[in-house]
Amino acid sequence: MNRFLPAALAAALLAAPLASHAADTTPREPYGIALEGFAYPYPVHLLPVVNDGEQLAMAYMDVAPQQPNGRTVVLLHGRNFPSSYWAPVIRMLSEAGFRVVVPDQIGFGKSSKPAGELHFDTLARNTIALLDHLKIDKAEIVAHSLGGMLGVRIARASPDRVAHLVLTAPIGLEDYRLYVPPTPTEKIIESEDKLTAEGYRKQLQTNYAIKLPPDQITPFIDARFNIKGSPDYPRWLRAFVSSGQMIYREPIAHEVALVSEPTLFIMGADDHNAPGRPNAPEALRAKMGQNAELAKELAAKMPNARAEVIPDTGHLVFLEAPEKYRELVLGFLGR
Repeated sequence: MNRFLPAALAAALLAAPLASHAADTTPREPYGIALEGFAYPYPVHLLPVVNDGEQLAMAYMDVAPQQPNGRTVVLLHGRNFPSSYWAPVIRMLSEAGFRVVVPDQIGFGKSSKPAGELHFDTLARNTIALLDHLKIDKAEIVAHSLGGMLGVRIARASPDRVAHLVLTAPIGLEDYRLYVPPTPTEKIIESEDKLTAEGYRKQLQTNYAIKLPPDQITPFIDARFNIKGSPDYPRWLRAFVSSGQMIYREPIAHEVALVSEPTLFIMGADDHNAPGRPNAPEALRAKMGQNAELAKELAAKMPNARAEVIPDTGHLVFLEAPEKYRELVLGFLGR
């Protein structure tokens, strides 16, 4: 992650409040809304897809191991993170002999930003279409955050294509509609558009209990805020907000226990991320985001699942506790 951003810029963004404000107002060199200008760790390919009649392109990395074991892992990213953040996990899996396929879902990263709404079923079909294109009959699914919701939907819709499912700090283990009232899309767009880079940094640190050095968070800030200089920024913003509405409107909590494939939850003990919590009635907020306990409860109901909780770790489990994550994932996939 460090190579994506000079240390000087990271320091500028993290100085005293006055300096932070100055850094926040410094003009940024624009990225395109498909993250043109933002480096990925491996070559990026594009798969044409059609969603709701719209011609789109799904970006993905396809990393071959030096000593193949004949198996493939598909990595599913979270909402606020380009798939480049999987770099250390790609390396870990590749060294273990896995082919690693890393898509940016439509609406995210280097993939197209659609005019229409996002839906988990559509993203799941796109992912299966990518496997078909690459002639991969069955894959290990390793997912993070929002990707965990998508991983569950893929496992339910296409169980024959999933060998193992690793849910890394997944969101969606509870139905947020039980706590948070619905919010109109236009109101969310207005709120998100007002967010500053420094405000976003604080949001990530607060919501995700991140234990990383500040310079490792900065690429996530850039990936979002350098887009604001693009003339297509309004389209990116609407797609980003659509992904939040998708999380709210299309819960998967009731489906998790129905997953029959071997499943491993890897949770950060300090991760209490709960999308929409600030909009919930105050009396309900404390009940949200008990993610480690929710994972344990769900795993106990599943035919072949277990939950592992890593102490002193937040939402970015695989970056915060890489050695423990390696031990858990490779041990589980080696079963």
